[in-house]
Amino acid sequence: MGVDMANDNGAGAGSVMLAFLVGAVAGAAAALLYAPATGQETREFLGEKAREGRDRATEVAAKGREVISRGRETVATALERGREAYQQARSSTAASSSSPTSREGA
Repeated sequence: MGVDMANDNGAGAGSVMLAFLVGAVAGAAAALLYAPATGQETREFLGEKAREGRDRATEVAAKGREVISRGRETVATALERGREAYQQARSSTAASSSSPTSREGA
């Protein structure tokens, strides 16, 4: 009856990152609620941070689309080269099997 001390409950890097981000947002919200700033200043600060977040998200999305596009191009190139190699191997195999290199009956 052993105890498994290294039990992984499926908490991958994505789950850890999500938990970190949720904690950061909750901490930021608490800090804003208790900050000694006027409502107007707080709204301006929140608006500025929202714009910065939107800009960063747009940049990340553009980079993601670029990476996906490059990946598609790489896969398409690899598939095309694979087809060419297959056709070349197929044609060389067909050519070598049709040449009279065997000595039957000699």
